[in-house]
Formats: sequence, structure tokens, C-alpha cells
Amino acid sequence: MTETKIIPIFPLDLVLFPRQELPLRVFEPRYKQLVDDCMLGDGQFGVCLIDENNSVNGWNSPKMVGTIAKISKCEDADLNGLQLNIETLGRNSFKIKKIIPSSIPQPTNYDPLSMEGHQEISDIHEKIGTEEKMYIQAEVEMIPEIDENISFERWQKLVELWKKKIMQQALPQVVDPHSLDHVLEQYYLNTETPTIDYIYSLSAIGAKDPNELQPILEATTMDDLIKNVEELLTVK
Repeated sequence: MTETKIIPIFPLDLVLFPRQELPLRVFEPRYKQLVDDCMLGDGQFGVCLIDENNSVNGWNSPKMVGTIAKISKCEDADLNGLQLNIETLGRNSFKIKKIIPSSIPQPTNYDPLSMEGHQEISDIHEKIGTEEKMYIQAEVEMIPEIDENISFERWQKLVELWKKKIMQQALPQVVDPHSLDHVLEQYYLNTETPTIDYIYSLSAIGAKDPNELQPILEATTMDDLIKNVEELLTVK
């Protein structure tokens, strides 16, 4: 039987891949509570792409597959302690088995960027009890990592697809293929020994929208991963 555990969930407008760094500025009271709880525990929470077609108690709903983020650094972003800067690193991906809604529904006309919005959430939290969780949690199971490297030949085919896509998107401007080699160098993607991390990085610089990256994260075999990346990079 697959082991499950309950973790905090941070829905974001991005896809986090394993071993990818993710700095975040945290300012909403519910996510400050999430970070505080993580710092008292194992420092881990789940990052999921926002599911734009659903909501949980009025808040952004997460996609069902995400990545564990491990906090490596946390500090106040300002003197009044209203914002936090955290640095995280992606670890294993996971699948949500059950969503646990936050204890507070999203207030009408809530503005997460305003002091009024923050005060409103804090007041509601005081009334229901500060031990209650303002953030979404989920029961999740870990997804085994793809334990296989990509061949150099398959990697080169993906790189060529990426180049064709970038040149096609740039039209009518003509892009020198050699300039794209420099882009690959900047992202440390010139290699003769590619790994799965290189595939994730190439996908990230080839996508226009984070929703295009979700199938990459959800792939569980190398063949499925390559297929999904080819779909992403193929000019339609």
C-alpha cells in the first residue's frame, strides 16, 4: 500500500520541477502561517500549479500533481515583519489524494495586496481560533522519480525541436541558430551527458504558459516524458 502524508499546499502560477530552485516573497497571512508551521516542522510544503477551473472554499485550487518544496532560507523582507523572503528547492513530485480545505473561506472582494485584506483575514482568524489553518492542506502520495537518463541522441532531437520553435516564434525576425547556442550555454544546457534535469530546464525555456509544463511534471516514465516534451516543442 502506498504511503500517504498530509502537507501544506501553496498554489502558484508556475510549475516547480524536482531540484529546481524557487525563491518566494510571502505576504498573505495564510501563507505566512504556512511558512511558520513549516519552519517548526520539516520545512516542506507542496507547490502546485493553480487549477483555474476549480476553487476550494473560494481560494485558488491546486492541480492534482505538484512538487515538494524544501525551505532552505527564511528571513524578514522588511523591518515590520509583514513580508517574508524564502528560498526553496524542489524535491519529489506528488499526487493529491484528498484536499483539506482551509478553515477560512475567501471573503467577498478580498484583496491580497492590501492592508485591509490582510486585516480582514487576521480578524476572522482571531474569531475562529489561531490554531486553525488558513491555508489548504492535502493528503498526498509521493510519485517515484524517473530513474533513467536520456540518451544523447534523443536529447539532441529535443534541442533541435526547441531551436525550430524559437525561430518560428520570432518570425518575421530571423534568429541566428548560433545565438540559440549561447542561450543554451546561459542555462548550462550544452552537455553530452544529459539528465532528466536538463529536460525540465529545456521545457521551461520552451514554454509560453505554465500550463504547458504540467504534463511534463506529470510524466512517470522516460518515454512519456519525451513524448510530452516533443508535444510542447513541436511547432503547431
